[in-house]
Amino acid sequence: MPASSSRRLAPLITGASLVLLAGCGSSSDSGSDTGQSPVSASAVAVVASTNVYGDIVKQIGGAKVDITSIISDPDQDPHSYEANTQNQLALSKAKVVVENGGGYDDFIDRMLKSSDNSSAEVINAVKVSGKTAPAGGELNEHVWYDFPTTAKLADRIAAALAKADPDDAATFTKNAGAFKAKLKPLEAKEAQIKADHGGEPIAITEPVPLYLTEASGLVNKTPEEFSEAIEEGDDVSPRTLQETLALFTDKKVEGLVYNDQTSGPQTEKVEQAAKTAGIPVVPVTETLPEGKDYVGWMTANVDALASALAK
Repeated sequence: MPASSSRRLAPLITGASLVLLAGCGSSSDSGSDTGQSPVSASAVAVVASTNVYGDIVKQIGGAKVDITSIISDPDQDPHSYEANTQNQLALSKAKVVVENGGGYDDFIDRMLKSSDNSSAEVINAVKVSGKTAPAGGELNEHVWYDFPTTAKLADRIAAALAKADPDDAATFTKNAGAFKAKLKPLEAKEAQIKADHGGEPIAITEPVPLYLTEASGLVNKTPEEFSEAIEEGDDVSPRTLQETLALFTDKKVEGLVYNDQTSGPQTEKVEQAAKTAGIPVVPVTETLPEGKDYVGWMTANVDALASALAK
């Protein structure tokens, strides 16, 4: 995906508020994480670009952190939403900021700069991952679907929190270790899928789950023009749409991994074609579903993929 992709998050600054528009769909609410333990008076102020990263910070920081997740509504397209002056205020006070990077949420850097907060420790998940675009290709910036990256990120978050709150450094390190231990079963599940189904073809609507499917040994057969157009919010050409639909009518794939959070007429046609052909559909999202934490969410994703392929 090019850096100018309309599917990525980009700001349009108007008056006192920041209106962030990208892709198609209605605006998503923004605000603080809810449902966490009461924070201490001396809690480290943290801003995360999405509730995925907000939850990971919560697992490591517990009551020692006060988290604001800018994109937090699981029912909305994360590429299209409004951010208000509360977000700007939160960023101006943040000691630690966690962003995805890779062009996904550039608005964080722009808002941080305009908030005049140069002292915040900024953690860029893509940089932490060490991933780069393949030769002649483009970076898949959805690194939160890559468990080794998430483990690295946990250590990086623990270090940043320890810098902001040295007295609780041991707690942050311990919590990061416990979080990373919960990722091991997920990697084991991926390895089992690879052992059972390695090399099997699948289709996707967007690149969101590719780190998970690739680690599971599955081969994406979707025309690149289709998934790229869907991610960028562009129309798919009739020829490309027909090529994609043929994957299901001709039963050339064993499953469809579908981004349920940003569906539209063309992806719905693909989903219906899969169902009509009796090919399992595995829905995924970009942000945390309500009531889930990161590990529970990813466990459900991996289990759903394994179950679909076993049919």
